[in-house]
Amino acid sequence: MDVLQLDVSGRPQAWMTVKEAASVYASGAVAWTLGEAFHVMRGGLQRSTGLQSRIELHPIIAVRGAMPSRAWRQMPALTNPKLFARDRHVCAYCGHRFGGDDMTREHIIPVSRGGQDTWMNCIAACKGCNGRKGNRLPEEARMSLLYLPYVPSLHEDMILRGRRIVSDQMDFLLASVPRNSRLHG
Repeated sequence: MDVLQLDVSGRPQAWMTVKEAASVYASGAVAWTLGEAFHVMRGGLQRSTGLQSRIELHPIIAVRGAMPSRAWRQMPALTNPKLFARDRHVCAYCGHRFGGDDMTREHIIPVSRGGQDTWMNCIAACKGCNGRKGNRLPEEARMSLLYLPYVPSLHEDMILRGRRIVSDQMDFLLASVPRNSRLHG
């Protein structure tokens, strides 16, 4: 499991490995934590006390000195796994659910006709519907969209990255996801 790194104001920064998080704890850079400790790391014996060093890792940590993320001012990177997750693996044309191998990135306005490879021009579609639409606009192919594309927020993007997310992390991220997001429900 990865640890969700926040800046001190509570904005998501990155996903960290357990080892990276332990380094942050050991350096004293953890400002605060959320969630129940999920992992304990043990080290050597302390000279002064004779006790074994111990670090309890939490699923969410705020890091002192973390710079405000540029991700708040940028659009999340568009990848097929994140696109398919945003659209819940449901074809925007036929409405059926498909596995990743049977989904395609469909450009509403085809790239060959000036369409951009952006969140607002891309939806998940099954291979059959994508092939049927071809190089046409949906209305030219007499196909209508069952849902509209949207640009995910940073909190949604952190969810869409496909990590194993524990409930504490999911609750934290979903609390800031817009209510109309497909990630709710």
